[in-house]
Amino acid sequence: MLKSSIKRIFDILFSAVILIVLFPLLLICSLTIFLTDRKEIFVKEPLRLGRKGEFKMYKFRSMIPNAHSEIESNPKYKELKKKWQEKDGKLKLSEDPRITWIGKIIRKTDIDELPQFLNVLKGDMSVVGPRPMYQAEVNRYLKAYPDGKKYIKQILKIRPGITGIWQVSGRNGISFEKRIQLDAKYSKDINLLGDLKILLKTPYVVLTRKGAYE
Repeated sequence: MLKSSIKRIFDILFSAVILIVLFPLLLICSLTIFLTDRKEIFVKEPLRLGRKGEFKMYKFRSMIPNAHSEIESNPKYKELKKKWQEKDGKLKLSEDPRITWIGKIIRKTDIDELPQFLNVLKGDMSVVGPRPMYQAEVNRYLKAYPDGKKYIKQILKIRPGITGIWQVSGRNGISFEKRIQLDAKYSKDINLLGDLKILLKTPYVVLTRKGAYE
């Protein structure tokens, strides 16, 4: 209980500082995204899974509106969907026509992830934790690996994180199956020192683009 309380206090203080310091950047990004096509600033879908059910994860929109629904149901993206599913839901920036010009910039710098600090303040997420999942990818995973249900259940016991063991262990170089196992192992024993190590490694991973699927 004490460990989780310390983690929560850290989450709130760290996120508040980050949002205050980076407010000018966040404002510029918001205006640029909106002025590009006069559409929404944040991604609408998919909803993410947390310990209390589904929630909206704040993330700057880097694609066309409703990009997730488009690739799932629009016949126009039939071949792209096939490639997307074969690659565990990953596509390179150069092969995904849904990505906008500003989207390519914020993706390459991970700026699109910064609004998630709002989720941390709300209590939906933590600064460090398992990678946020959405229901469709969980369904695909369980269809291929039915025994993986125990891992999913374990992961959903705690808040997902902005960064985590997956991000500093190879990111997109790791399969979804391996990612689930890593996150389940992390969630079994929250280690504050381990969280600090992950947090300190994150800037290096972001700057070097290590494991980024580009």
